[in-house]
Amino acid sequence: MTVKSVPLPDIGNFKDLPVIEVLVAVGDRVEAEQSLITLESDKATMEIPAPFAGIVRKVLVKTDDKVNIGDAIVELEADTAATPEAPAVTTAAPAKSEPPAAPTPPVAVAVPVATANPSPTAPASATYPINAPTTGAAFHASPSVRALARELGVDLSKVSGSGVKSRIQKSDVTAFVKTTLSQPPASASTATGGSTIPPLPHIDFTQFGDIETVPLSRIQKRSGKHLSTCWLNIPHVTQFDETDITDLEDFRQSLKARAEKAEVKLTPLVFILKAVARVLADQPKFNASLDASGENLILKKYIHIGVAIDTPNGLVVPVIRHVDQKGLFELATELAAVSARARAGKLSPDDLSGGCFSISSLGGIGGTQFTPIVNGPEVAILGVSRAKMSPVWNGEAFIPRLMLPLALSYDHRVIDGAQGARFISALSGVLSDLRELIL
Repeated sequence: MTVKSVPLPDIGNFKDLPVIEVLVAVGDRVEAEQSLITLESDKATMEIPAPFAGIVRKVLVKTDDKVNIGDAIVELEADTAATPEAPAVTTAAPAKSEPPAAPTPPVAVAVPVATANPSPTAPASATYPINAPTTGAAFHASPSVRALARELGVDLSKVSGSGVKSRIQKSDVTAFVKTTLSQPPASASTATGGSTIPPLPHIDFTQFGDIETVPLSRIQKRSGKHLSTCWLNIPHVTQFDETDITDLEDFRQSLKARAEKAEVKLTPLVFILKAVARVLADQPKFNASLDASGENLILKKYIHIGVAIDTPNGLVVPVIRHVDQKGLFELATELAAVSARARAGKLSPDDLSGGCFSISSLGGIGGTQFTPIVNGPEVAILGVSRAKMSPVWNGEAFIPRLMLPLALSYDHRVIDGAQGARFISALSGVLSDLRELIL
């Protein structure tokens, strides 16, 4: 048996992350991928998994410590079958000593943070990806406490913590529930006065027949809260159009042999990504965000585009970076890789942040049109439905053309109808004639 130091892996661009919970103790046996500690950032809590199975011989961090990438967190006595990701160290190694670099650091897994119910007054310029929690930096609580709060429907931002440094305990959550239940219900006039949204009525569905209660997935809970916040805070307008992609499809089919040789799948979405990047460069207001005051527009000098991916656990929107600087085959390779990570639940925080504009494509499923919800703090999103052959009048006769339905939703505080129409018209022009990409 060999004692190995386990360093904090690369979990993204974070520094001085606080340890909010230590999940193991000296003498515990852990399996590979079993969580060792829990960290908290301003966007999420993250459980750090063990890179291999073994016995905990030393815990090198404690609650409220701050750690960075590479800091040793525990020492494990590895099983003989464990792969040596990290070289052996003596058990007397100090907690903050610089550990040898591991060739393949384990991947951190994001854990949901309990969030407040969406409020009409929440700022639309918060910086989080579509499936990130909407709050969490205002209070400190362990994942078990957060889970209890979610189960009871408690907004942790309203709970006073009795623990060290105002850390919220389970007793604080239960006390909050008891206090709330003892208060008289709000009057109907208060509920409909405009400051809050009245809740939907509670219905006992068992009175109508048999039912089954299925909990939402972690991703569905988080993305649902985010989408509700976006819908309540952003005045949406949706512009519809159809574009002729007959020539684009012919060109895509002509590249099929080259794509197969390069082992990439050249889907229509890859061409749409490239076309959107071109139009964003020409119309920078769509590649922007409102600041926290809502009085200034932040124009971004980079073009990172989020692509909605349908996964078994719900919708996620990983970000493809610098789309304007990449070719079709490179974009196809990157899109396939990030889609695979999304469906396997292995997206990193970097995969989900930094987007400027989003695309939601339902072309592979069906439908004629839909109204996508703007992924705040972005100001616009493109919805793509299934292309179909349609008769188009060319001045002399109707000819069959492959028409692609598009739906552009945008924040009406930033973009007016004329600008929205110009954007979708320019995008249609690029998709109809790919020669526009080289001008």
